[in-house]
Amino acid sequence: MSEAVILCVDDEVTILKSLEIELEDAFEDDYLYEFAETADEALEIIQMLEEEGTPIILIVSDWLMPGMKGDELLINVHQKHPGIIKIMLTGQADEEAIGRAEKEANLHSCLYKPWNRQELIETIQSALAQLS
Repeated sequence: MSEAVILCVDDEVTILKSLEIELEDAFEDDYLYEFAETADEALEIIQMLEEEGTPIILIVSDWLMPGMKGDELLINVHQKHPGIIKIMLTGQADEEAIGRAEKEANLHSCLYKPWNRQELIETIQSALAQLS
């Protein structure tokens, strides 16, 4: 089992549960999985893991969330942790927000809800292959 973490951020618990099931099914215990319902909670998890010395390798984030939007979260994370791969999974992001995340957060990919399981897993696999 790896100590590397994949972090999923979405304000809908059912989305987080679906992602947990799909990630565990695809990657089993190759990674640790963390889940946050807000951008602020995600930032707290990132800080806690950083203090523990546990690397976060990938974030899958929604865009439309209360408080900080997903593009802002990913830009914030990129400024402090440029090596973390960032994927946006959204049903409502506007093109401007996606463009901003691509430019300022080095967004790896943007997938749209409802997502295709195979496309999600292949996107994550291709992103993780860049780390090898």
